[in-house]
Amino acid sequence: MDGLGRRLRASLRLKRGRGGSLQDNPRDPVKEPERPQEHCLPAFAGGQHFFEYLLVVSLKKKSSGPDYEPTITYQFPKRENLLRGQQEEEERLLGAIPLFCFPDGNEWASLTEYPRETFSFVLTNVDGSRKIGYCRRLLILDEVEKRDQISMAVIYPFMQGLREAAFPAPGKTVTLKSFIPDSGTEFISLTRPLDSHLEHVDFRSLLNCLSVEQILQIFASAVLERRIIFLAEGLSTLSQCIHAAAALLYPFSWAHTYIPVVPERLLDTVCCPTPFMVGVQMRFQQQVMESPMEEVLLVNLCEGTFLMSVGDEKEILPPKLQDDILDSLGQTTSESSTSEQLNEHVSGPFVQFFVKTVGHYASYIKREANGQGHFQERAFYKALNSKANRRFVKKFVKTQLFSLFIQEAEKSRTPPAGYFQRKILEYEEQKKHKKSREKTVK
Repeated sequence: MDGLGRRLRASLRLKRGRGGSLQDNPRDPVKEPERPQEHCLPAFAGGQHFFEYLLVVSLKKKSSGPDYEPTITYQFPKRENLLRGQQEEEERLLGAIPLFCFPDGNEWASLTEYPRETFSFVLTNVDGSRKIGYCRRLLILDEVEKRDQISMAVIYPFMQGLREAAFPAPGKTVTLKSFIPDSGTEFISLTRPLDSHLEHVDFRSLLNCLSVEQILQIFASAVLERRIIFLAEGLSTLSQCIHAAAALLYPFSWAHTYIPVVPERLLDTVCCPTPFMVGVQMRFQQQVMESPMEEVLLVNLCEGTFLMSVGDEKEILPPKLQDDILDSLGQTTSESSTSEQLNEHVSGPFVQFFVKTVGHYASYIKREANGQGHFQERAFYKALNSKANRRFVKKFVKTQLFSLFIQEAEKSRTPPAGYFQRKILEYEEQKKHKKSREKTVK
């Protein structure tokens, strides 16, 4: 590979996040969190930047034998004058990244063609914060490499300017200057969506791979924090589909093991007895199938089938609310719909599901004089009129999904003014109008 002047490389951008999914360009990667203990990282100081590192990871031939190994061959920025502890932490971080840029093992040979592929991954720090990597893999030939080296003089100031720019608040825009030889100065505007709950999510791949009934069953399994494995050929497909599946849980966040593309060395993750949501390349299907696993939903994204399931996935959600979701998702959308319109079409029914089942949570947080809240769990689920809804919510309140959400609500004196809260208020208004109309009719 190297001897022929052909090298497979991964261009990587790394950003920080906490318990959620910050992402880059929506058309590029998707997001992926990971929590295996052996790759948890110590907290590393970093500001609110567009990215923390830009790295190039290349496959290099080992000094002995025919194998290749991923190696960082370019890093921006180079950190200087780090304290000893910080230096060790950085080395540990940068040592883990190549494994996730090339998760498909060491079976590499010289290549003359390779389709560009974009995916993402997440490394989880011991303090719960996450570093999200966006990786683009491509084949670089000699001539391209020469041009790449020449253009570094242009790339460096642009990357420096991007890294130093203020990270915009939701709905705000930042404008960057970039000088292009023979073209002059170019201005690039980056606007962050006002509603960030679907920031850089794209449901298109998930809808292309699975039926709405299957998506609903995956959602039901995730809501009860079960073990879910996705199989696919492409890294991009795994990355996009798992990120989309996790996004359906909004306003709740998956807090368990989350590895959209499991490196070959970490395939034992599928034997973990605790909840997880992971993606595995199809080449490792046999290894996964032969692993000791209990109560797993195994999803084949290539065939659009479930290879394993618990068997009760269709019975987890209340029947009426399940039908409401299916009816909404069954409504056709225009082929010319933008990603934002499609995302709203898919995500909306699931948000409404949570509005109808747990949207009354704020009324059942009793506050002390100092403002500290205490959630009244029993009164909360007993307030639901539907027995089916009550049965579901009694299970859901025991999950970590709900516990983490309600802990944050107990700390806050007022409900957060976000998308979920807006939908709750809209639903309450609809109920008031409905009652008013019923009284008028009587």
